[in-house]
Amino acid sequence: MIPRYFGYLFRQVRQRLLPAVRLPHWPLLLLRPPKKHFCGHFSRGMEHIPHLSAFLGQEIVRLPRVGKSPLFWKRFEGHCAALLAWGLKETTGKPAERASRQSGLPLIRLEDGFLRSLDLGVRGAPPYALVVDDTGIYYDATRPSALENLLNSEGWQTSELLDEARAAMRAIAAHNLSKYNHAPDAPAALIPDRGRPRILVLDQTRNDLSVSLGLADTATFTRMLDAACREHPDADICVKTHPDVLSGRKQGFFQPQDLPAGVRLLAEDVNPLSLLRQVDEVYCVTSQMGFEALLLGKKVHCFGMPFYAGWGLTQDRQTCARRTAVRSLEEVFAAAYLLYSRYVHPVTGRRCSIMEIIRLLTEQRRRNEQNRGYHACLGFRLWKHEQARAFLASTGGRLEFFRREQAAVNAAAARRGRVVVWSSKENARLAALCRERQVPLIRMEDGFIRSKGLGSDFIRPGSLVLDDLGIYYNPQQPSRLERLLRDWTPDAALLEQARALREELCRSGITKYNVGNNADIPPLPADRKILLVPGQVSDDASVRLGGCGIGSNLELLQAVRKARPNDFIIYKEHPDVVSGNRNGALRDTDVAGLADAVVRHASISLLYACCHEVHTLTSQSGFEALLRGLPVFTYGGPFYAGWGLTTDRLEFPRRRPLGSVDTLVAAVLLRYPVYYDWENRCVTDCAAFLEKLKSRLKG
Repeated sequence: MIPRYFGYLFRQVRQRLLPAVRLPHWPLLLLRPPKKHFCGHFSRGMEHIPHLSAFLGQEIVRLPRVGKSPLFWKRFEGHCAALLAWGLKETTGKPAERASRQSGLPLIRLEDGFLRSLDLGVRGAPPYALVVDDTGIYYDATRPSALENLLNSEGWQTSELLDEARAAMRAIAAHNLSKYNHAPDAPAALIPDRGRPRILVLDQTRNDLSVSLGLADTATFTRMLDAACREHPDADICVKTHPDVLSGRKQGFFQPQDLPAGVRLLAEDVNPLSLLRQVDEVYCVTSQMGFEALLLGKKVHCFGMPFYAGWGLTQDRQTCARRTAVRSLEEVFAAAYLLYSRYVHPVTGRRCSIMEIIRLLTEQRRRNEQNRGYHACLGFRLWKHEQARAFLASTGGRLEFFRREQAAVNAAAARRGRVVVWSSKENARLAALCRERQVPLIRMEDGFIRSKGLGSDFIRPGSLVLDDLGIYYNPQQPSRLERLLRDWTPDAALLEQARALREELCRSGITKYNVGNNADIPPLPADRKILLVPGQVSDDASVRLGGCGIGSNLELLQAVRKARPNDFIIYKEHPDVVSGNRNGALRDTDVAGLADAVVRHASISLLYACCHEVHTLTSQSGFEALLRGLPVFTYGGPFYAGWGLTTDRLEFPRRRPLGSVDTLVAAVLLRYPVYYDWENRCVTDCAAFLEKLKSRLKG
């Protein structure tokens, strides 16, 4: 135990120190010149954008500069393909513009995309989307941009592109996705419906270039509010404060004392689309919320010239002579979100589609909302504190750790929060205390695709489950997973994801722990049916609660041999038992006459390919066997029994037959667990987690 724990501490120190150790930039640049056809920039900020080279498809190099003359420029000039600038920002744009004029190299401007991230950029959240413009930038209406030129041109509007645009628009609207996604949904009656029009006026931040370059100024905001009041004298009019203002980082154009009588200031930090659903018309200058209002079918009045104005979609108070085409909403969306924007998955670090980012943001936003509020954590060993902080993180959350049950429940009750307990530490007294104080109780447990390595070796999990009803391995009471499987029907898209995931797991051989080799796979007879019996940790909670009359590996083997006296039985010891970290080891003399072969070090994924059936008590191996199309016989009460997919010793009256294994996969692997990427410190989706795990296993 102690050596393993010190190994864990060493890994933590190494993981925290190595990213912070940075060698001087310029000596490295001189010693190791970049490859040919790189993109150069002069910005410290851009250097810290994750995966910037993936966005551009080329190596990215920060070039040195001293004053107005780029240092060492002649050394790199011949290999540089283009220069990068962040939008029209003075500090980085001017040096890049000057170098571009001097060298004749193309200048490319970058800016945050329209589906940027979960949290705010001013709080350091990395972007998932960037726009790349070799002409101007989309918020600058004083001159053309690549987006504007695209919308003025013809020939790009294919039926496939517009179909993709419609699908993405539906998904964004369905999941309330915006540029930033940190805020909770607006309360249902934040803007109550009193039988008269509800008008929303959008504030923005002072000194924002999108305002000044969108043909607007401070007076424009005054005119906009005056027009809204004049044109809707009998309406409920609200002014929405910008999220960056609410974060305390910037100032807005409207102050409470400056608003006319009867106009309400909305200072609540709420999800933009959930707020837009509560209004009838929107007045904006250049805010992206104006375009999101169009996605919801709202009437939008533009007092500036944002990228979506001038195409026949908005009520414009200004004109732009360059914008000559009339465009549909799908066409503007396709141009801006699909062709002009580029997406890189923050976990895999590769270019991806907008739908992959939509799925990621949907999952991140869902988990962020579930974790909002206060959590009193109980029963967590010191090395699991980091796991709790990661998997319970939220832009609106807080947690504390407790040793005593009463103190944890009292703290949660006082703060209207929840108690979170490591599932094996739950007891009847804690449950009774939570019921008495009406405090929700959440159980935390390892997920079904956990990591490369054992939890008992202090390897951090890549997935956990959080259950407010019970826990999946306890058949004695309902769990959130059981409720999900019983009452929920996945849609066709989710079933397709589940099918693809199942096939990938079978192809890659990925299991829960991903340990072992092929060292001790025995010779197998060709004339007998081969059964795999996976061993378990004898004092594990899943055995104690789900064994249902069978309490040990020896008893399981006896039951299987009694049921199948003539078959060839392979007994596979649990990896935690083989490592010596947990109890449950059987001696060869114990299994004599019960098992024909005992396997300890072989990878269980290889054994699935060798056997005809899997017989198990409650092991997750039975679920993994189902994914591979093997017949599974259960002797206890695992989470996958009772759904018509296994042959069961027991009956499960709360459970009903499922339509397919993919329905089980959709619930067990896509909806129930939380996946977390420790390198990028963010919630991720199952597909990205699996891709990252595969690369680690290959390495």
